[in-house]
Amino acid sequence: MPPTTYVLLGYLLGSIPFGLLLTRVAGLGDIRAIGSGSIGATNVLRTGRKGLAAATVLLDGLKGAAAVLIAGALAGRDAALWAGAGAVVGHTFPVWLAFKGGKGVATGFGILIAASWPVGLAAGAIWLLMARLGRISSLAGLTSFAAAPFLAWALSDSGLVKLALGITVLVFVRHHANIRRLLAGTEPRIGQGKAHQA
Repeated sequence: MPPTTYVLLGYLLGSIPFGLLLTRVAGLGDIRAIGSGSIGATNVLRTGRKGLAAATVLLDGLKGAAAVLIAGALAGRDAALWAGAGAVVGHTFPVWLAFKGGKGVATGFGILIAASWPVGLAAGAIWLLMARLGRISSLAGLTSFAAAPFLAWALSDSGLVKLALGITVLVFVRHHANIRRLLAGTEPRIGQGKAHQA
């Protein structure tokens, strides 16, 4: 089958808006109406429901991993990478939500772990370190994905380098407002519960 088949598979899996679905099932309304308006875990955390935020991280990561693993089982490595690309695009630009989705961090980690667990775990370790030191979720995500293509180059293959680079570009594009606040020194820290953190 052509690569577009696996991109579509990944897109459909990636576009499942778990943050939105979980908060609605929990009776918290539309997550897009609070905070940054994102459907991602950091915005879910602003509801005060840490369990829902953790579930969002897990499910958003799993859908990225599932896209890679399913396509890989069906048609091999190249198909897996195409599906991974589709999944992160689906998460960030889901057709069901007028192309307004999340920012790609958890889904990106799931893709990297499934495609090459050493790369995914190394990127995740950078996120944890930066989150602990800086207490800013967006900075941790941006730093970890800035490192991801280099980690892929050192630990995996050229196909994953290209995919990691694509994910990194998308993550940075989706964090444009956060980058402006980071430069201005106004980006809130983890746990502050302010309305603008990604």
